[in-house]
Amino acid sequence: MAADLIVLLSLVTVLGSCADDGWSMNVQSEVRAIDGYPVVLPCTFSHPQHSQHSSLQVLWRLGHGQGATVLFHCTSRTGASACEPGPHQDQRYRLEGNPREHDVSLRINSATLQDNGRYYCRVEVQGREHVSFEDKMGTRLRVEAPPKILALSVGGSDESGYTALCRVQGSPLPDVQWLGPDELLEGSAVVPLTQGTVVHYHTVSQLRGVAVGQHYTCSASNPLGKDQATLYILRPHSPPTVGRTAPPVLLVLLTVSMIAKLVLLVGVGAWLVRGGAFWWVSCLWK
Repeated sequence: MAADLIVLLSLVTVLGSCADDGWSMNVQSEVRAIDGYPVVLPCTFSHPQHSQHSSLQVLWRLGHGQGATVLFHCTSRTGASACEPGPHQDQRYRLEGNPREHDVSLRINSATLQDNGRYYCRVEVQGREHVSFEDKMGTRLRVEAPPKILALSVGGSDESGYTALCRVQGSPLPDVQWLGPDELLEGSAVVPLTQGTVVHYHTVSQLRGVAVGQHYTCSASNPLGKDQATLYILRPHSPPTVGRTAPPVLLVLLTVSMIAKLVLLVGVGAWLVRGGAFWWVSCLWK
């Protein structure tokens, strides 16, 4: 384990001056994790005895420089046993260690491929001399994931031919193979996707010339596992006849209903004119 740890001395005086060389920080150069499982990024430090009872602040950042993102920030006040996070702290991150015991290791719950990157640990001592200390190399987090087929589709026409597409996610990037009804088929990768935190772990394979009425299997594998899905090619059907004629039928029904009401009104009017109304009035009068 000692060979995997690097010791970094990097004291930065923010206010005042500090000539004490009693600071050191131990971090792991690289940590590997599996998608969906928690991971701990180790970080321990030592500092001068005169700051043992000072208020401490702990920060963990993803990235370095202006583009860095603060993922975790907590304050360990004098006499307190816990490091209190901010009110809007993401609950996926929490301190695994105790700053008073010189351990500020960070725990990430349910790591994802988006968590890949370099993390930096920082400790700030607030007191008579406000100083901060952090490692400059950082810890590289590599999140790996077994293959997962995200989508399997087919496009084209009888004139241009049909092409099957298989979109896969995984880290390391999976190898993709196509299996036809009777043999292994040769697929090809689509134009590489735009580089980014998420799409960097995606790949799309295409299989040209697939035949209607057949089935094809997309198989993806990497050292962590294997995933596969089967696509059945069916000839597209024209829209149902009922669907095309539904509006006219509806219109006919509505027309018939309106005509029936009109006939009823005409009949009642004729009945009234022929004396029915006078008979009704006569009944009321009696």
